[in-house]
Amino acid sequence: MTHVLLVEDDEGIRASMRLALESEGYSVAEAESTEDALPAFAARAADVVLVDLMLPGKDGFECCKLLRRTSDVPIIMVTARSDSHDVVAGLEAGADDYVTKPFVMKELTARIRASLRRARDGRSVNAPIVVGDLEIRPDEGTVLLAGEEVSLTKTEFRLLCEMAATPGRVFSREVLLDSVWGYGYFGDARLVDVHIRRLRTKVEPDPRTPRHVVTVRGLGYKVQG
Repeated sequence: MTHVLLVEDDEGIRASMRLALESEGYSVAEAESTEDALPAFAARAADVVLVDLMLPGKDGFECCKLLRRTSDVPIIMVTARSDSHDVVAGLEAGADDYVTKPFVMKELTARIRASLRRARDGRSVNAPIVVGDLEIRPDEGTVLLAGEEVSLTKTEFRLLCEMAATPGRVFSREVLLDSVWGYGYFGDARLVDVHIRRLRTKVEPDPRTPRHVVTVRGLGYKVQG
């Protein structure tokens, strides 16, 4: 059974989300703060973590960062904040996706399923891909830059594999949203931009002048050798 860790300080929201998730067949563990969430995750690793940004004590941004130190578990922010700054900051803190309150439960469960699918499919291509000094080994789930292994989240890995499978091909943000996140129509292009930026910090010798994951102005992104 898929296990969800729900980090939410509002007891009423937490209870209603738990009820809805359990009705969809998920097992749910609750935490009302980052300080409670970390030991709960250590005791039983979740398949997906839902994190509210406005938590008491260490906030949701900090929660994402701390979880990312030890795990590539899919993290979905659940937040009442919808302005660009907070969304981008949350994604850069390590979240894979976000949903804003109030939300329709169907949308949240669709995003959970998509996150699980990305995690499951991240190793679906088997042949190693070599692009310049970047080597991607899908069957092992590893990426080497100049022979040194780099650590990617499952979403970053899937994003890189998707583009590197056809070097030189330009991928629009909409295509990447559909193929990597699986959302199509309700995705947000900021998801792609932030993950590309985060990916570059890991696979580019100098992220300010990317050589592997490059922008094609007005069109999207491509991987080149």
